[in-house]
Amino acid sequence: MIESVELVLAALAAGAAAGARETASTAVKDAYTGVKSLTVRVLRRAEPVPGEVVEMVEADAVTPAGDESGAAGRRELSAALTAAGAGDDEELVAAAVKVLELTDPDGAHAGKYRVLLHGNKGVQVGDHNTQTNTFH
Repeated sequence: MIESVELVLAALAAGAAAGARETASTAVKDAYTGVKSLTVRVLRRAEPVPGEVVEMVEADAVTPAGDESGAAGRRELSAALTAAGAGDDEELVAAAVKVLELTDPDGAHAGKYRVLLHGNKGVQVGDHNTQTNTFH
């Protein structure tokens, strides 16, 4: 599976974008509301959590990866989610996958959100990445 915190961030961004459209289905809106609630719960169980990070989630302000206008906030949210152990929260990760399956059915069908790696070195998963490896 892609790194779980990145999966949650992607779901928050996709849900915010889809939820802003009047054509979004009830299923998408409900799934996104669930991810938001679970994310806030995970963030609040860690201390201290910057208020602006929680507000970003609650205000549907998480931007997609690559959107430079929200890059700083996204990095801060990623750090807070990592510190809170969001990647280990199976309920949150499953809810994030559901949002991504609903908002990007073609990507979900192609396996974009289900990448499993074991014992690998120098692997990078995701879109629009750059990586340099030096192995000794």
